[in-house]
Amino acid sequence: MTAAQPAAAPTADFRSRLPEDEVIYFLLPDRFDNGDPRNDRGGLKGGALQTGFDPTHKGFYHGGDLKGLVRRLDYLQGMGVTAIWFAPIFKNKPVQGPKGGESAGYHGYWVTDFTRVDPHFGENGDFKAFVDAAHARGMKVYMDIITNHTADVIKFAECEAMNACPYRSIADYPYQRRGGLNGAPINPGFMGETVRTAENFARLTDPNYAYTLNTDSREKNVKVPAWLNDPLLYHNRGDTVFRGESNAMGDFVGLDDLMTEHPKVVAGMIDVYGSWIDRFGIDGFRIDTARHVNPEFWQQFVPAMLARAKARGIPNFHIFGEVANDDFSPGFLAKHTVEDKLPTVLDFAFKQAALRSLASGQPTEIWREFLNQDVLYAGGKATAKQLPTFLGNHDQGRFAYYVREGNKAASPDELLARVKLGHVLMFTWRGVPTVYYGDEQGFVGDGGDQDSRETLFPSRTAVYLDNDLLGTERTNAQENFDTAHPLYRLIGELSRIRTNSVALRRGDSRLLAAEDAPGLLAFSRSTPNEEVIIAVNTSAQPITRNIAIAADISGLASMSGACPAAPVAPGTVRVTLPAFGHVICRAAR
Repeated sequence: MTAAQPAAAPTADFRSRLPEDEVIYFLLPDRFDNGDPRNDRGGLKGGALQTGFDPTHKGFYHGGDLKGLVRRLDYLQGMGVTAIWFAPIFKNKPVQGPKGGESAGYHGYWVTDFTRVDPHFGENGDFKAFVDAAHARGMKVYMDIITNHTADVIKFAECEAMNACPYRSIADYPYQRRGGLNGAPINPGFMGETVRTAENFARLTDPNYAYTLNTDSREKNVKVPAWLNDPLLYHNRGDTVFRGESNAMGDFVGLDDLMTEHPKVVAGMIDVYGSWIDRFGIDGFRIDTARHVNPEFWQQFVPAMLARAKARGIPNFHIFGEVANDDFSPGFLAKHTVEDKLPTVLDFAFKQAALRSLASGQPTEIWREFLNQDVLYAGGKATAKQLPTFLGNHDQGRFAYYVREGNKAASPDELLARVKLGHVLMFTWRGVPTVYYGDEQGFVGDGGDQDSRETLFPSRTAVYLDNDLLGTERTNAQENFDTAHPLYRLIGELSRIRTNSVALRRGDSRLLAAEDAPGLLAFSRSTPNEEVIIAVNTSAQPITRNIAIAADISGLASMSGACPAAPVAPGTVRVTLPAFGHVICRAAR
């Protein structure tokens, strides 16, 4: 492939692009670039446990901020990125956790103030400057939002005594009794959270049905907007066990779980996030922990956000929910577009199929059933085209890590080739390719969560400094914004190919060939005016295969790789692919 060049991104009409037209780049602002060291401590005094700043610890702030994002827009645009999604930038509780096990809110998911930027990242004015700078380049901005929970502020006396906070069910701890079945009567006439009316919730006056509230007086009014400080707007039942009733009503690892059934919470969250659209003209939301919120909330929230965006002149506002679960099945993902009516969801099933093919060496035939299940989504295959596809992220870990773990005897060159092929699949399969920051620099990491959140600026964290990167001699001790890195160049070239092809962005998908072993996977993307045929080899050996194509295709022009010039017979094309090789070919008729 040739050197990466910026993909076409005209600024005048960026609002008119459909969600499937984008190339998304996902990053944690704290780990991307430090543009202003003066805000590293967020304006707070003291040590790491007060400020949250400790660049030697993987669980604390390292210094990245919004000014760093602005100064690296050339870097992102040079890779063909058209939409930037970043972890939450709202003001967070700086540090939380048990004594000796504390960590910081550098990731953004422990919000105390939903109306302003966390001082570790800058100010609201810095956010406006970033959005305006991105828009001036024709790049969209997607915010990561949370409606399921806030920071861990609400405390319970029993949990502190037990040093644990197990979930307490409605059956064992009904709303109408204090502290269990034999407790004193409370909340007379309250019919439970399923009766979602203001009149019903007015009867909920005592939050001590499952646990006894014992919140630190210094934190009782720490949340913004002020309505978030009312404990009656939370479930208050202890920690979720991620199944059954607790899935939607338990605290997510101790974080205060909002009672999203309550009309005040629905209206409050619509106002909070509508304000970010109104003030800054952002282009989309990724919704954290969406599966832990009741469907009725989304059925009100989503239309309100789309209407707010449309009124702001944003007709293609992209909303995608995080609905991860253990089996990564398309059916589970699709359920949330049908029942919750979420427009789209992150495509965990694609990530899993890529891992099965390139980390675990499973047959390419697995892609057939995966593609067949696109019909399960609300809106069917049209919705599937708008699902953000990804190889790894800040929770799941990096694709390269799992490729390495599944192929311990492989050489660095083979590991790089497998990772490259994963990106080829992501940019040519239906959906919206979503690059996890650092993947373009060969980051591997040591697993999920904090082990996959290295800085692109020079790191001081021991568990990051001992990492071996793919495709480079550089380390995490150095700055890693290398535009000559082979993965950066590959992603830039794939972005250019995709951006310049309507079929690769919006085309229908058809599986052409797959095997009961690692090897050939071939598929097409087509519109009435264009067809692109993609063939990849997931095996470590070169292959030559025949592929059935439309009988009226007379030739194939190379968009990437050595495409055969013409069919060997009407309806058949023969491809030769090196180990982990690919071709992207435009059909001629």
